[in-house]
Amino acid sequence: MLRDVSAIAPAAPAQPIGAVSATEAMHRPTGVPELDRVLGGGLVPGGVALLAGEPGVGKSTLLLDVAHQWAARYPDSLALVVSGEESASQVRLRAERMGTLHDRLYLAAETDLSAVLGHLDAVRPGLLVLDSVQTISSSAADSAPGGVTHVRAVTSALVAVAKERGIATVLVGHVTKDGGIAGPRALEHLVDVVLHFEGDRHSTLRMVRAVKNRFGAADEVGCFELHDAGIRGLADPSGLFLNRHVEAVPGTCVTVTLEGRRPLLAETQSLVASTQGPPRRTVSGLDGARLAMVLAVLERRAKVRLHDRDVFAATVGGVRIAEPAADLAVALAVASAARDVPIPPDLIAVGEVGLAGEVRPVSSAPRRLAEAARLGFRRALVPVGADPATHGQAPGIEVIEVPDLGSALRAAVEVWARQEAPLER
Repeated sequence: MLRDVSAIAPAAPAQPIGAVSATEAMHRPTGVPELDRVLGGGLVPGGVALLAGEPGVGKSTLLLDVAHQWAARYPDSLALVVSGEESASQVRLRAERMGTLHDRLYLAAETDLSAVLGHLDAVRPGLLVLDSVQTISSSAADSAPGGVTHVRAVTSALVAVAKERGIATVLVGHVTKDGGIAGPRALEHLVDVVLHFEGDRHSTLRMVRAVKNRFGAADEVGCFELHDAGIRGLADPSGLFLNRHVEAVPGTCVTVTLEGRRPLLAETQSLVASTQGPPRRTVSGLDGARLAMVLAVLERRAKVRLHDRDVFAATVGGVRIAEPAADLAVALAVASAARDVPIPPDLIAVGEVGLAGEVRPVSSAPRRLAEAARLGFRRALVPVGADPATHGQAPGIEVIEVPDLGSALRAAVEVWARQEAPLER
């Protein structure tokens, strides 16, 4: 219960909402378009973003490029990179390899919060990159560095300084074994933006996803390619996930998946082989439980024999597909491999497969079909009701609506037969 609480003079008087200036919350582009897409236009002065990802995925490389672009883009604003995990010499060598040296880009290697604040006083940057927040210690916190209480205290102090001085701040965070952000859950509530940096170590593809964004949409995805000389954004990444075969190959089918609001074409591949022992189910880039369900529906509803065969299913280019809209393409790829009948290379398939064998509608079908048409695909198998023509839109692609999995298999075979008939004549 509150008692003896007296009123004090507010820091600023309340104003009509229309009189409040919005200039302080305006985005400043970072110069990295793919990151700006995720952020909603760029970084906001005084805003604090948390970028989390697995070790070695490329977080430091990306943010060093961001700091360089910031220093080169804004003559009136300095960029400061504080590294708590690497020495200044190590970061300098990486910057030289990436070609990101700049006179307005400052660098410090510190693990003490007081020293970090001292650098802020001396440099007065417009952008602060701290790598990483778990390595910074503070004498004001009683717990060990990296602990829950310690990380919360350090983050709170940095957020307060960023808000007070209008410094756009990016904090690097660690992740747990489960892929979540290490530290207290309150850490995500303290900052304005939470980003996840994802990627397979065996692939050059990297993706930045917005989990929380107070300054923009939280459903955008940025695509990057990591290479020896650094990292670059991919404005049109669909080509990474496709193999344009000269001749049709059984066991392949292309789908259109949504990463945030961005449609990406991805190729699913399957190999079905006879086995003498228990049949194996091996996946790469797909959900194993989802594949098992699709295989069961294929055998029960479409009479595709799979119970005594090994099934291998994968995606091309290291992309991971989790959304159910890829079910139809996976089913067609498996059926194509099992029956040794190719899927036409200019055909895509989009749809969720239900346990009764029905093909269910998916979100943003017109956008998916428009992306497929842009990349040269001429036919699409979609659920009933997904034809953009029924909504007054024309994506420039032949749309074939299929109510169930059996109809989809027959339609794919008919399209293939029409393509082969002129060759036979």
